[in-house]
Amino acid sequence: MKKFMDENFLLSNETAVRLYHDYAADCPIVDYHCHVSPKEIYEDKAFDNITGVWLSGDHYKWRLMRSNGVDEYYITGNAPDREKFQKFAEALPKAIGNPMYHWCHLELKKYFGYTGVLNGNTAEEVWQLTSKKLQEGLTVRKLIEMSNVAFVGTTDDPVDSLEWHKKIAEDESIKTIVAPSFRPDKALNLDKTDWADYIRTLEDVCGMRIYNIEDLKAALSMRIAHFAAHGCKASDHGLDHMIFRIDPADTMNAVMNRALAGEIIPVDEAEGFKTELLIHCAKEYAKLGWVMQIHYNCLRNPNSAMLKMIGPDTGFDSIGPANGSEKVAKLLDALYAANCLPKTVLYSLDGNDNAFLDSIIGAFQGTEVAGKLQHGSAWWFNDQKQGMTEQLISLANLGILGNFIGMLTDSRSFLSYTRHEYFRRILCNIIGTWVENGEYPEDMEQLGTIAADISYYNAVRYFALEV
Repeated sequence: MKKFMDENFLLSNETAVRLYHDYAADCPIVDYHCHVSPKEIYEDKAFDNITGVWLSGDHYKWRLMRSNGVDEYYITGNAPDREKFQKFAEALPKAIGNPMYHWCHLELKKYFGYTGVLNGNTAEEVWQLTSKKLQEGLTVRKLIEMSNVAFVGTTDDPVDSLEWHKKIAEDESIKTIVAPSFRPDKALNLDKTDWADYIRTLEDVCGMRIYNIEDLKAALSMRIAHFAAHGCKASDHGLDHMIFRIDPADTMNAVMNRALAGEIIPVDEAEGFKTELLIHCAKEYAKLGWVMQIHYNCLRNPNSAMLKMIGPDTGFDSIGPANGSEKVAKLLDALYAANCLPKTVLYSLDGNDNAFLDSIIGAFQGTEVAGKLQHGSAWWFNDQKQGMTEQLISLANLGILGNFIGMLTDSRSFLSYTRHEYFRRILCNIIGTWVENGEYPEDMEQLGTIAADISYYNAVRYFALEV
């Protein structure tokens, strides 16, 4: 029986062991999509204890605690930090099979040197150890340095001044490249109650009035140029479900005028408006060589009572299956036909879409870079062992796995870089198994290139990074 989380954790054969330790493990990290704060990077934020760095904003952990019957007082409430950590430690042992169990122990081992097992009985030991390490200088920048992170792609709203990115770029002591990513969801979400207020903010930032959809396009183009001047490499669109509908300009402007007047627009009536802006943005991205990321099929905030109580992005979302296949194909076709399809990464929160995504990207590839269209890494509820395995095998079955741009954290935590290690171990085990089964030659030079490329080099090339 293998020891829990030893050096060959998740590596079930000799080829996998060699691939991981000799080729993948030491590759730098390109975390091209995450939600960490650039302000906290610049200010080199310090944490008093592990609750601050581990639990304060991690809705994955909050969900686990709720599933164990923990009162919200100990999750997002005002309970003392030590008590919050205790409740989490007591819940964790029950999470067998959940990636959270692995992530937590990888983080404790890498950043704090803890090789034991976290539970209710060891919580005080872990609390004391981690508090000591954090207070000795385990700050945000130190965590990034320990993780060997070459690039961080944050997620930023069009109205953001990007002042913290500017300060980071000017600080020669920060070796990691930290770039903004353009996230224009609030400008597109005409069906949301706060859309009109957001447009007024966008007007103030751009110094112009927005009366119609052409004005809004001009404002978004202005902000895209602002992001480009601050080193942006990618955009990100978070869609509840995939969209594509072509409406006449008069129809879109009429809907927009109703929304500006404060009317709540039904979801279906907003689709043409959203599509027009999405296509406009995609054309701008293509001109700049940016990567367009599209995340879809998320059911957000189904628990209306908890949304009202503690707000969005607090761990109450779920997978939202919807057949967006035809609309994905139509969007790609429209952009390809107009010769303005940017490098594109597609993520569906519904794992049943794997085969579709892996087949549709093969219909629209280009010559700008190998793997111009990508099926993005297993996302959110899918970034566990089975989800990653299914995504990787599906991509290998229907495309070219060797061109895959690999893992991202999609996280708000500076400890979550160990998810790249988790992914790399799973990747190497899959490849190693194929070799051990006689399904691929034991050509370690070629195999090592594939493992290192997926771990690091493909993302460097794809995002045109100077690292």
